[in-house]
Amino acid sequence: MFNIDQRSSTPIYLQLVQEIKEAILKGILQPGDKLPSVRELSVGLTINPNTVQKSYQELERQRVIETLRGKGTFVTMHYQPNQDEEKFNLLKEELKKLLVEAHYLGLTRDRMLKLVRQLLDELKMKES
Repeated sequence: MFNIDQRSSTPIYLQLVQEIKEAILKGILQPGDKLPSVRELSVGLTINPNTVQKSYQELERQRVIETLRGKGTFVTMHYQPNQDEEKFNLLKEELKKLLVEAHYLGLTRDRMLKLVRQLLDELKMKES
């Protein structure tokens, strides 16, 4: 269900956070869906249970998931995006770096916009 790259420079717990968020955006995971237990997911991905726990804690902090004692961990029913100015600025800088790289790969503005639209559609992100 989730793809983890053991060779990536991105920490495994952050890869898992990203994978879960992407699964929710794509509709693979729906609000109210139960996530695998820490133990089940760690065995399935062959990663340390503490890593899964750290991912779940980060997702809870961001209010993407919630844990109900004795019942399990679930995708939040009523997620409200958090407008964090600091995170927005970091995202803006990362996007800028990607656009510079795309330019040096020879991508035109139109091709970059087409790629962004394609990815937004793939992630089923709505216009607002």
